[in-house]
Amino acid sequence: MLVLFETAAGYAIFKVLDESKLQEVDSIWKEFETPEKANKVVKLKHFEKFQDTTEALAASTALVEGKLGKNLKKALRKIAAKEAHEQLAIADAKLGGVIKDKVNIGCVYTSMVTELMRGIRNQMDSLITGISSREMAAMSLGLAHSLSRYKLKFSPDKVDTMIVQAISLLDDLDKELNNYIMRCREWYGWHFPELGKIITDNLAYCKCVRAVGDRINFATFDLSEILPEEVETEVKGAAEISMGTEVSEEDINNILHLCDQVIEISEYRSQLYDYLKNRMMAIAPNLTVLVGELVGARLIAHAGSLLNLAKHPASTVQILGAEKALFRALKTRKDTPKYGLIYHASLVGQTTPKNKGKISRMLAAKAALAIRYDALGEDTNAELGVETRAKLESRLRHLEEKGLKRISGTGKALARAEKYQHKSEVRTYDPSGDSTLPSVPKKRKFEEVEEEEQPTEIKVKSKKPKVEVVQEEEEVEEETPKKKKKKKKIKVEEEEAEAIEVEVEEEEPSTSTAVETPKKKKKKKKVKQEEDE
Repeated sequence: MLVLFETAAGYAIFKVLDESKLQEVDSIWKEFETPEKANKVVKLKHFEKFQDTTEALAASTALVEGKLGKNLKKALRKIAAKEAHEQLAIADAKLGGVIKDKVNIGCVYTSMVTELMRGIRNQMDSLITGISSREMAAMSLGLAHSLSRYKLKFSPDKVDTMIVQAISLLDDLDKELNNYIMRCREWYGWHFPELGKIITDNLAYCKCVRAVGDRINFATFDLSEILPEEVETEVKGAAEISMGTEVSEEDINNILHLCDQVIEISEYRSQLYDYLKNRMMAIAPNLTVLVGELVGARLIAHAGSLLNLAKHPASTVQILGAEKALFRALKTRKDTPKYGLIYHASLVGQTTPKNKGKISRMLAAKAALAIRYDALGEDTNAELGVETRAKLESRLRHLEEKGLKRISGTGKALARAEKYQHKSEVRTYDPSGDSTLPSVPKKRKFEEVEEEEQPTEIKVKSKKPKVEVVQEEEEVEEETPKKKKKKKKIKVEEEEAEAIEVEVEEEEPSTSTAVETPKKKKKKKKVKQEEDE
C-alpha cells in the first residue's frame, strides 16, 4: 500500500513496509514514537518538490478545492506505471475519487489512514531526506501567508492607498480653489463689481474674465459659449454703466493669470474625481453604491485602509469622524452624536431631521457588512450593495409615510376610533309630565267654576274680583303654565288694596286659595268651608 502525504515543500509518496502493524488503529501511534520505529513501518518512495511558493500555493489551493494538480498528476502516473496494483492511502475522500477517475489508481480513506498520516507528520523530518528542518519551516511559513492571502482574496492590485491619497488631494484642491476664486472675485470686483452679482458660477466667472479682460471689451465680445443669452445681455448692459474703478493693463494681466490657475485646477479636480470614482468602484463597489464615492473614500481614509475599516463594528462606522464630539459628550454626560462622516450620504441627507438618527444607524449596519464583503469576499460585483440600498430606501419610505399619516386627518380619525368615548344623547325637557291632574274637558271646568262662584257671591260682595282671579288663573294655566305665580301675586295685591274692611285672618285663606286653586280641587273646597265659617 502507498501513502500520499502533502507538505509545504512538495508531495511525498511512502510505501508501507509492514501492513500488519496497522491493523490495530489505537496502537498505530506507538509505531511512530521514534524515527527508528517509523522507518520500519514506512519508507519514502518518491518526493515531488515545488519550485517556488507560487507553485506550492497553486498545488495547495487545488487540494483545498478537491482538484488534481499538474505536479501531482505527473507523480502519480509515474507510480502507477511501476506499481499499478497498489492501493493509495489519501487524507481526502473527494480527492480520491478524482485520482481514481484520472489516473486509475484505487484509493483508501479510513480511520487507519488518518492515524497513519498523524504518525508520518510527527516523524516527517527523519522520514523525508534532502530537506533541512529550517528550510521546511521557511517554506511552511511562506505557504501559510500565501494561502491565507488567497483565502481572504487579498489581491495586490486592490491597493486602497491610492484612494486615501486621492481623497486627501481632492479636499486640498477644494480649499485652494475656494481661496483662489475668492481672491479673483475681490480683485476684479474693483474694476467691475456688478459682474460678481450677475454671474454666480465661479468657473463661468473666471472664464468670462479670462476671455474678455477689461470691462470695456464686454460690449463687443461674444460670450454665447460661456453664458446664456439673458445673462450675456445683462452683463453687457451692466458693463456700460459700471461704477468700478479703472485699472492698469499690468493689473489685468495678473488677474488673467490667476483665472488661468483657477480653470486648470478645476479641470484637474474633475479629472481626479473621475479617477477616484472608478477606483472606488473597483475596490469597494458595494460601499460605493450604499454611501457614495466621496463618503466611502473618506471612511477608508479615516480608518487607514479598507481592511482596517472592515474590522470596525457598525456602531464605530456610524460615528466615524465625530470622535471629538463623542468624547466631549461622554465627558460632560450629554447625548452622544448619532452620525459622523456618514451624515453626508445621500440616504441620510434626504430624510427628515426626526428620522436621520434611525437611517444613519441602519445605513451604518448595512455599510459595515458591505465593507467586509468588499474587503474579504470572493466576488467583486455590487449586487449586495444594490439589494441593501433598495431595502433601506423602502424602509425610509415607510418611516416617512408613517409620519405623514399621523399628521393627516385620516390618521387622526383612525386614532379616535381606537379610543373609547362615551356618547350621551341630548334629550329635550318634556313639561307635559309635570301635572298630576287628570285631563278634563273645558266645558266641565267652566261648570264647576260657576258652581263654586255662587256661594262666594252671596256672602262677600267684595270678593267678586277674587273669583274672577280664579277664573282668569284657570284660563292662564291652560295657555301659559309658567307665568302663573307672577300674575297671581299682582292680583292678590290689588284685592288687598280694595278689601280693607276684610280682616287679616280672612285675607290669609283667600290668598292661599288664590295661589293653591290651580293645583288641586279638594283644597278649594276646604278653603270655601273656612270662609263660610
